[in-house]
Amino acid sequence: MADAATMTPTAQTPRNASLTDWIAVAAGSLGALLATLDISITNSALPQIQGQIGATGTEGTWIATGYLMSEIVMIPLAAWLTRVFGLRRFLIGTALMFTFFSLFCGLSSSLGAMIAGRIGQGFAGGAMIPTAQTIVRTRLPPHQLAIGTTLFGMTAILGPLMGPVVGGWLTENINWRWCFFLNLPISIALITLLLTGLPSERMNLERFIKADWLGIIGLAMGLSSLTVVLEEGQREHWFDSLLIIWLSIATLLGFFLIALGQVRSSTPILRLQLVLNSSFGSVLLIATAVGAGLYGTAYLVPQFLGILSGYNAEQSGAIMLLSGIPAFLLMPILPKMLARYDMRLMVGAGLLMYWASCFLDTELTVQSVGHDFTLSQLLRGFGQILVMLPLSQLSMRSVDAKDAGDAAGLYNMSRNLGGTLGLALLGVLMDRRSHYHDDVLREGILANSQLAQDHMASSAARYLAQTGDPSTAQLQAMAQLGNDIAQQASVLAYNDAFYVLGMAMLACFPLIFILKKRAAQAGPRT
Repeated sequence: MADAATMTPTAQTPRNASLTDWIAVAAGSLGALLATLDISITNSALPQIQGQIGATGTEGTWIATGYLMSEIVMIPLAAWLTRVFGLRRFLIGTALMFTFFSLFCGLSSSLGAMIAGRIGQGFAGGAMIPTAQTIVRTRLPPHQLAIGTTLFGMTAILGPLMGPVVGGWLTENINWRWCFFLNLPISIALITLLLTGLPSERMNLERFIKADWLGIIGLAMGLSSLTVVLEEGQREHWFDSLLIIWLSIATLLGFFLIALGQVRSSTPILRLQLVLNSSFGSVLLIATAVGAGLYGTAYLVPQFLGILSGYNAEQSGAIMLLSGIPAFLLMPILPKMLARYDMRLMVGAGLLMYWASCFLDTELTVQSVGHDFTLSQLLRGFGQILVMLPLSQLSMRSVDAKDAGDAAGLYNMSRNLGGTLGLALLGVLMDRRSHYHDDVLREGILANSQLAQDHMASSAARYLAQTGDPSTAQLQAMAQLGNDIAQQASVLAYNDAFYVLGMAMLACFPLIFILKKRAAQAGPRT
């Protein structure tokens, strides 16, 4: 009886993950970090890249759009390709592809070559994001899942933040080409970890032959076209452009093929029936909104600092990194928080913090500089990590283990699609609100306004002292007044944009009550 009593606790103790399991998790997290880092690493280097490859500002936007377009297509395909080729073979193949296209981009001397390289990079990088989440879900026992989720969640938060900072530093201190050459040593480390941590699996080419090809074609056509429409629509004046019209038609046709695949295929490429799970569906909606917030603030803050405050890429990057500080502060205790506290409460607290951070940035002025974003960036960092990490774990807990790959694809696709949608809507909002505020301010400045006359007289006197020509001084004073009005209108548009992002976070708050409650701890993994 004594022997039986001493054996019972051991038998009931859940088995911990092996060293090989942790190497696999580390490999997945490193791959996801590499992919998310390269989404934005070229943002700071775009002026230098455009200058050397002979691209205009509008053409240069395709360097970022090409990556996003192919990445968002690959993310939902990753689960199917993993089942076809095996996880180890698939990830090593995509890591080699990512390395090749990174070198190709670094050696490019024309716009066409650069865009082709970025499309290849995005396609390979898109495979690394959902597979990292799948590795965490399938290789770790339930009681250690929170640690793996923390490692993966860090990549989703730190990658987009570090991209502009690393890219700006490399561009300013070495050369923009090192934004791409940097991937070589990281990829070598990644492939080494993959070879060590993942077992070899047999290919299943029958799945390839019998795949939902209608859905695959529709997915590639619909998502890639939608991404380009959202990214380029504002610059092309939306449906005034023939390109946007044809791409919108391609988007609708692609979605029709996806829907047809859902009906005709026994194993559709997108497991959309998972969305019928109310808890998982709520996770996707919140992830979409948070994706819009994450990418939106990553766009608005450096744009404000660069255009209105005169900051360079490195200075703006330092302000952006403030939102990464909470991730490092909470990293040691996050696994315990995820395991101990109700994740719905954590998500709710994170949404409220994110809303508060955006609210703090609705009172910006033309005198605002980097330190005016310190509190909002720190608060935003806490909000991001309290939302993203529980959501990542909830997305996996809401479905069966066998559906983990498909769920990871849908979750990461919704977050990236939310980011693209958010940037598109922010572009429209900023443009229209800038024009609105400009018109209102101009209407408010009357010719007989004493304040306007005093301002004009002061400016004219200053310019007269410089030029000595009263006519030229008057014209310069009028031009200066127009610039001041445009600057004020732009600041007010930024305030509106932060307000809308904050309200989007607040609108998601009721969804936390639909999220899945923590299930009872599972037994040991066999």
